[in-house]
Amino acid sequence: MLNLNGITVRLGGRTILDRATAALPPRSRVGLIGRNGAGKSTLMKVMIGQIEPDDGSIDMPRKTRIGYIAQEAPSGQTTPIDAVLAADTERAALLAEAEHCHDPDRVGEIHDRLIAIDAYTAEARAARILVGLGFDDEMQQRPLDSYSGGWKMRVALAALLFSEPDLLLLDEPSNHLDLEATLWLESFLKSYPAMMVVISHERDLLNNVVDNILHLEGGKVTLYAGGYDSFERQRAERIAQLAAARANQDAQRAKLQDYVARNSARASTAKQAQSRAKMLAKMQPIAAMAEDPTLSFDFPSPDELKPPLVTLDMAAVGYTADRPILRRLNLRLDPDDRIALLGRNGNGKTTLARLLAAQLAPMEGDMAKSGKMRVGYFTQYQVEELHGDDTPLEHMTRVMAGKTPAAVRAQLGRFGFSGDRAVTKVGKLSGGERARLALALITRDAPHMLILDEPTNHLDVDAREALVQALNAYDGAVVIVSHDRHMIELTADRLVLVDDGTAQEYAGSLDDYTDMILGKNQPKQEGGFKPKKDKKAAAQAREKAAALKKAASEAEALVARLTTERNAIDRAMFDPAGADPALAKLTMGDLSRKRAELQARLESAEAAWLEASEAAEDVLA
Repeated sequence: MLNLNGITVRLGGRTILDRATAALPPRSRVGLIGRNGAGKSTLMKVMIGQIEPDDGSIDMPRKTRIGYIAQEAPSGQTTPIDAVLAADTERAALLAEAEHCHDPDRVGEIHDRLIAIDAYTAEARAARILVGLGFDDEMQQRPLDSYSGGWKMRVALAALLFSEPDLLLLDEPSNHLDLEATLWLESFLKSYPAMMVVISHERDLLNNVVDNILHLEGGKVTLYAGGYDSFERQRAERIAQLAAARANQDAQRAKLQDYVARNSARASTAKQAQSRAKMLAKMQPIAAMAEDPTLSFDFPSPDELKPPLVTLDMAAVGYTADRPILRRLNLRLDPDDRIALLGRNGNGKTTLARLLAAQLAPMEGDMAKSGKMRVGYFTQYQVEELHGDDTPLEHMTRVMAGKTPAAVRAQLGRFGFSGDRAVTKVGKLSGGERARLALALITRDAPHMLILDEPTNHLDVDAREALVQALNAYDGAVVIVSHDRHMIELTADRLVLVDDGTAQEYAGSLDDYTDMILGKNQPKQEGGFKPKKDKKAAAQAREKAAALKKAASEAEALVARLTTERNAIDRAMFDPAGADPALAKLTMGDLSRKRAELQARLESAEAAWLEASEAAEDVLA
């Protein structure tokens, strides 16, 4: 059990957490979610004691071992395997003591304890975790200083998982992982034996791993049972109920105000009017559910080009002469292609992306591309290289030199940078806003092909969904590298596996690939993704499915609203004293007729919801 008791945190004069209160069940797996900047990492730092709250407290069992990744990655000449083994401090201390202990009784106690904590299988367990996170046998023996920061953070994650704390705290654990390592991590966390709180924007992880969602918004937290999809349904119902309650209160307020206005001046009713005025003053307004502003992604449509856009014929590419990273590349991209590049980090996905973007030239073979083709290439480096002291307007004005101010503003507006947001210093923007600005910059000339290398790293769940919708509405070709399985499933028609020094079409589905990575079975050789001649049909199916999903969502919201209205009528029928005053005035016959009408509409809305949901699934099947 972990209890948050009125946690309040103020940083820089701003209230981040405002009396946040929740009771997390024992051994629960909690997904901590909220928009970027909501305070998720702040709350997690309060849990580990890194930030002292201004008010409130956290209750948890005594001697709870808390595991959290430090911001500084491990370094030095030690190896990944040794760094992971060192995370089990009790095992390390016992082994060290055993080397110098001469007391037979104490030596026996040490070995008994080592057996009890399964110390003699520790190396195998540590190696298994490192392999899952992408470290083969050779990589496990190299010094940490030979790795980049991202790989060092993987070692830190491996050490944390190996230590098996009683309370595992993870803050965006997949940010430094590729799809393959993300799949393994999800599988590992499913069987984790203790309590877990994980900050994540990965919809699949939140659906498959956690059993509770802790939603942070406006400094408050609300606990929902179930995964992310369940949270979305429950929250939609809550919004509908809140809207109905506000409407009822507004009607009461208007009625009281009208009475006070009409009766204050009359001596015979002044006392009653004064009483109503006091009621008005004491009436606490029901706060509207805070709705985040819609994130905008609107990729400009390119002019039409005849296929193919790019053709690779036995091409080779790399960075050092006579030492190509990839060979025997045979690939064709057409204007309506949607391709996801699969493969572990280091296998050459980025190298292939740079070849397609014409940042690298082929060392061997041929590469033919349309002379008029424009390419928009997104990487995390572009986000990091934005000038913090400049505004989005200044960035866009530079890259669109010669264009009118109206054209510059229009491109910024496509990505939500209008009004004051266009002249806000980049240094004050969130990570998601910077990623959105980078996407606005690379698409300024309406590219025929978008190449996106991990575009979701700084985006929350809602922003990722908006990006998926924008990509499906975009008329050009898309090549995407992402560890977000949900995004790949909704945007890609073809899978290309980059492995063993080449890149080839993957015949199976993404589920087949997941099973292969997790060692469950081999990919199927039949079925899977549609062949090239069916790509147009796949794109049309995606568009139709998107429309059906929207219809299902609208029907679901209608069901929630009608259910709330029906419940209000039920309350008026069986508890008139606590009912909506407008309904309390109606006769039982009127209420019965009104309920019957609502019930009919509700059944119709539920049928429409089910029909649209099933139709969307059938279209994509």
